[in-house]
Amino acid sequence: MKKLVVGILAHVDAGKTTLSEGMLYLAGRIQRLGRVDKRTAFLDTHDLEKERGITIFSKQAVFALGDLQITLLDTPGHVDFSTEMERTLQVLDYAILVISGADGVQGHTSTLWRLLDVYKVPVFIFVNKMDQPGTDKAALLEELQERLDSRCTEFGGGEGAAFFERVALCDEGLFESYLAAKQLSQEEIKEAVRERKVFPCYFGSALHLDGVEEFMRGLARYAVIPSYPQEFGAKVFKISRDEQGSRLTHLKVTGGVLKVRDEITGEGWKEKVNQIRIYSGQKYEAVGEVSAGTVCAVTGLTQTRPGQGIGGERGLMVPVLEPVLSYRVVLPEELEPRVMLPKLKELEEEAPELSVVWDEQLQEIQVQIMGEVQIEILQRLISERFGVNVSFDAGRILYKETIASTVEGIGHFEPLGHYAEVHLLLEPAPRGSGLEFAADCSEDFLAKNWQRLILTHLAEKAHKGVLTGAPITDMKITLVAGRAHLDHTQGGDFREATYRAVRQGLMQAESVLLEPYYEFRLEVPEKVVGRAITDLESTHGTWEIAGTSGEMTILTGRAPVATMQNYAQEVAAYTRGQGRLFCSSAGYFPCHNGDEVIARIGYDAEADVDNPPGSVFCAGGAGFHVPWDQVKDYMHIEAQFREGQRAAPGSSPITRPRAGVAREQFEYDHDDYPYLQTTGNLGRKSSWKERAGQRRAEAERGKGPSNSLPPRENYLLVDGYNVIHAWPELKGLAQEDMDIARTRLLDALSSYQAVSPYKIIVVFDAYSIKDRQLAELEAYHNIHVVFTKAAQTADQYIEKFAFDNQDKYNITVATSDGLQQVIIRGAGSALLSARELREAMESALELSQESYMRRQGTGKASLTDILSPQTVQQIEGLGTNEENK
Repeated sequence: MKKLVVGILAHVDAGKTTLSEGMLYLAGRIQRLGRVDKRTAFLDTHDLEKERGITIFSKQAVFALGDLQITLLDTPGHVDFSTEMERTLQVLDYAILVISGADGVQGHTSTLWRLLDVYKVPVFIFVNKMDQPGTDKAALLEELQERLDSRCTEFGGGEGAAFFERVALCDEGLFESYLAAKQLSQEEIKEAVRERKVFPCYFGSALHLDGVEEFMRGLARYAVIPSYPQEFGAKVFKISRDEQGSRLTHLKVTGGVLKVRDEITGEGWKEKVNQIRIYSGQKYEAVGEVSAGTVCAVTGLTQTRPGQGIGGERGLMVPVLEPVLSYRVVLPEELEPRVMLPKLKELEEEAPELSVVWDEQLQEIQVQIMGEVQIEILQRLISERFGVNVSFDAGRILYKETIASTVEGIGHFEPLGHYAEVHLLLEPAPRGSGLEFAADCSEDFLAKNWQRLILTHLAEKAHKGVLTGAPITDMKITLVAGRAHLDHTQGGDFREATYRAVRQGLMQAESVLLEPYYEFRLEVPEKVVGRAITDLESTHGTWEIAGTSGEMTILTGRAPVATMQNYAQEVAAYTRGQGRLFCSSAGYFPCHNGDEVIARIGYDAEADVDNPPGSVFCAGGAGFHVPWDQVKDYMHIEAQFREGQRAAPGSSPITRPRAGVAREQFEYDHDDYPYLQTTGNLGRKSSWKERAGQRRAEAERGKGPSNSLPPRENYLLVDGYNVIHAWPELKGLAQEDMDIARTRLLDALSSYQAVSPYKIIVVFDAYSIKDRQLAELEAYHNIHVVFTKAAQTADQYIEKFAFDNQDKYNITVATSDGLQQVIIRGAGSALLSARELREAMESALELSQESYMRRQGTGKASLTDILSPQTVQQIEGLGTNEENK
């Protein structure tokens, strides 16, 4: 049987559900017509939909027209649920756009039309409610052609000379065919509709079934049945849960066949399909297999998400519509956020636009919401599903940031045993284009696998801007250079270098704060036009009088969401219910009060420990932090962007030193520091060694900088109890006697101090001792031991020391605490896990023993080898005196 997937879309209250009921009734799928106002509509299955009389969740119904099987996807019409509608567009073969004949093209109708163009979905238009007084077919068709597309063409009334002429005027190719044959073939018209060269328009009344049957015949006649490949593929467009709580993955099979027990593979996961369901309204039929072109729901998949491609389908759909408001979730006092967060994450699977996040700094759960109606529905869903009554605060505008200038961002990450450097070109992109990632880097200088990894890291994170910490957008980020180390580079190193390169570039660039705008259509009585214009002037937007409709004046324009919030209530008040305001998302534009917003938010980009702009370099056997504005003085690869031109990819390291610091402080031969051969990042290229030696020679001859600063001291801070519990033998001792375990650790670190470049500080928690007002510092042989003050953890002491002294010392922290590692890395300190600390200690001890043995030699010891120089001199003097005698 031939299969077609058709979606039905409309502005709210245009009669979309009524048309769906009429089509299902005429096709014989339902026995009697349902009514929205009587809560009997076949596709409004949820109690919330029946109560409110609107579609909230997308649903499907299957019916047949002759040998054609149509899957009808009903979508929400309310603007607050437009993201649910958008997710279905990716699986549609055709769309039905329903327009109210009484209202014409409304605000959300224009949004739907733009989305259909973005997703390249062919459209059939049904103008509904033509039975209402005052509707004018000719005027409505003219409005469609002016506000939507000039190729909107009436298809009602059958084919004839006038019909062929109207269709031919829509496309040059069709016009030439019409001139040659004086008519158009059905295949030509079908292909023109499929290619969006013609948009068939039908008029009628769904409530009275007027024109509905003709519309259905036209849909079947002028639709092209898609062909599909043999290879299995599918697109996921929705996640839901049934009444028993089973997770359902709604998808369209776009190739091959899907069977029960088939294995589905994704990125890093493989799961089996347990059941395949074909829904029609609230009921479903379980089947053993489905072929291409079928829309179904499957159980057994837990890793799928809306917009995802499976099998032959690749990639993830990035939605066009997105919320513009963020709200704090207010929980009951007795409920912990950590208990509620997983429940909200479950809802986020079904509605990804919620973007549920835990704000660590503010200690609150935040969600992103399209509007007030969605808030009410979300509260109801949370109450019904989880038995929790939540509320939301007043909401905040979701800002974004972009750049107005091209810059090169540099990120370097080189603690002990690690190495990565990344250069990214950040360029402004057209408004609304989002983020684009690309690579323009020679594989001669950076292997393809590293380049792919960097692009993955760019795409995996929502990068923050530097003005308010808002997400960045409308930017092209290109990898232009990078460097890895043969022995020391690990995958996580490029993640750190990539994030820092983005951040460093943003700190240099001219940043622009963006805010969301609405496109609006305001209809008010003529007598209050002056009030409306005064209000619009104060919104900092643009507007114009679009015309009149009877006694109503129509104003259209664009204004910031921040100034248009709650204006619909004001319109209803000052027009006494006669005025109407329609708003739809217009995208992001420069903020009208950017300085005020930036000051109010008070974001400090350099204090954001999760998004550091500086880099980490290595010198003297330890990593040290370099602020973002000094990174270019230390970078190992020459800058690729200079005043609009690029340097050769992978150019040699620059040789100019930072002012006041000789370059040779930071480059050295392997033989200078033998203990670094196991932990430091020294590279393998002999040219580096030759250049370092040459610069040292030049410095000795007086050619190098004469005002070199002494190298900074190296500090190793050890989280004592963390290491004890990470080393098995100490952990075993600690279970019997913590004092013995602590002493063993301190003895081992004392031995390491003798052969290491560090000043070692070991920090132990003493937060449970209530009367200790200050931290205690004790000397233990050649190291220092700190016991923290009351209510202070070792983590807090170490983090404070690292941030307070990052510009004075080269600091390395030994801990296996994942969260502390993230925070310490943000301060530019080097990191050692408990395991790496042990390996470094053992290696340093072995090297020390080997060095001692080399000095002692392998032959027999002579008397002079074991006597002091003074004694040897006295003996030699005795021999001289004897000879003189």
